[in-house]
Amino acid sequence: MEFYANEGKAVEIAVAGKRYARHAIATHFVEVGEDYLELIRRYVLPVYQPGDILSSSEKVIALCQGRIVTEDDCKPGFWAKVLSRCVHQTSAGPGMGLPTKMQFAINLCGLPKVIWAAICAAVGKLFGKKGVFYDMLGEEVTGLDGFYGEDIPAYAHMGVRVPENPAGVCDEVYDKTGVVMMIVDANDLNVALLGRGRALADWSEEDLLGLIRDNPAGQGTELTPFILIRPLGED
Repeated sequence: MEFYANEGKAVEIAVAGKRYARHAIATHFVEVGEDYLELIRRYVLPVYQPGDILSSSEKVIALCQGRIVTEDDCKPGFWAKVLSRCVHQTSAGPGMGLPTKMQFAINLCGLPKVIWAAICAAVGKLFGKKGVFYDMLGEEVTGLDGFYGEDIPAYAHMGVRVPENPAGVCDEVYDKTGVVMMIVDANDLNVALLGRGRALADWSEEDLLGLIRDNPAGQGTELTPFILIRPLGED
């Protein structure tokens, strides 16, 4: 099998003294409501072998689960428009700098909590601490994708939430396909482990994230939501 890496990414990586090869598995453009088990059977099982780990993008699982919100769900009000102007845009995208995303945070967490998080974030910046706003509002706010069509036009008017019960999804995938899987939220600035199957219980979170620390799935239109990880031996 020839391993494929997205542009700017390496096939091999070393974690805890061992080498691993990563293969970016290309799929079709996954639509809302598709079956993630069928996607794994179609695209992953033909190249999977015992000992491999599958890293799945959280977005593809969430789309299959129908975990989306629309612009009608998140019409920006006064506070969403005001607070979104205070958000620093990173190379990973505008994040809560989009009024629709800020309105989602307000709808989910309540306006008082969002304002308090914004105040704490402003204080944190004075002391060089970043990410306070997202840390205070939690995974649902941090993990909201979409409402931004520069890379993927289909997501311009739709927000994709984090998947529901990601650890349970990983266990279901293992029970029904034999594929050992973790679900991650990754961009070119940060990676987060949202869920892992019980087959990965002996792995530390640090080592699992180390396998995809450079975001081998890419940030834009690569259409490689699945990364196959295979051990190669000692470094």
